[in-house]
Amino acid sequence: MSVLGAPLSAASEEFLSWLVVERGRAANTVTSYRRDLVRYEAALAAWGRTPLDAAPGDLERYVAGLRAGGRSPASVARAVSTLRGLHRFLLDEGTAETDPTESLEAGRLPVRLPKALPEADVARVLEGVSGDDATSRRDRALLELLYGTGARVSEAVGLNLTDLAGDEGLVRLYGKGSKERLVPLGRHAAQALTRWLEPGGRDVFSPARWRRKGDAEAVFLNTRGSRLSRQGAFGVVRQRGAAAGVVLAPHALRHSCATHLLAHGADVRVVQELLGHASVTTTQLYTKVTSDHLRAAYEAAHPRARLPAGTRAAG
Repeated sequence: MSVLGAPLSAASEEFLSWLVVERGRAANTVTSYRRDLVRYEAALAAWGRTPLDAAPGDLERYVAGLRAGGRSPASVARAVSTLRGLHRFLLDEGTAETDPTESLEAGRLPVRLPKALPEADVARVLEGVSGDDATSRRDRALLELLYGTGARVSEAVGLNLTDLAGDEGLVRLYGKGSKERLVPLGRHAAQALTRWLEPGGRDVFSPARWRRKGDAEAVFLNTRGSRLSRQGAFGVVRQRGAAAGVVLAPHALRHSCATHLLAHGADVRVVQELLGHASVTTTQLYTKVTSDHLRAAYEAAHPRARLPAGTRAAG
């Protein structure tokens, strides 16, 4: 039985249901929580415990085991976040009398700056998809949309035809927790989408009979006439990047969109709105990227930016 198919306690199932119904958590997020909880409950069961009678020492032992097992700091931090959420929920609901995670330490994570591609690399990938066949039209539209709007790949493949605002040049995206936002398409993305939706594009993949409800409204289709999946979109992006000599993943286009906007003077609050970040703190990570880029360019070009070798700065 897979980890996701393993049974969970009623307490954990109630917590996951609460995340969906009350907090509006996305399906992928809840799947990650479920995976963490299955492993946690398996460890507790081996020690003769359940989430309802887990003690602080059990939590510390479990987290220590994750670290000893070679889990990355980010993976451990996510697991700790899941366990904190579960035990706080049980305490708030009155199912448990104490929260054993109150003093639990996840460890500090280094700030990971998002990786953006040089503008020339992005242009090379996009311009490299120039065919007029249906696959090329779809792939160009997908790439232009991801870079032009900063959309997450899940937002792109979830697009329906009704989410395109026609002549208004806007697209409706549904982000984490099904939060809706309207984002400008941009000229190149709008043109690429138009070509994909014209005869000889999307209609080539449209079947005589739709296999699943909702596929008929999907903007992006696979060659079998179904909605393009996240995995399918990942494959498109990687393949088109490789053809241009660029190691590329969908999130790199999102990062590049944000970084290039800020580098060209966009306000950080505008970029926050475009990308659908809940907090401006997330968006501000990109300002660090652009600052590092400017400093590197300055030091490489300005004749008095660097001290001569062997010279110490005053101070």
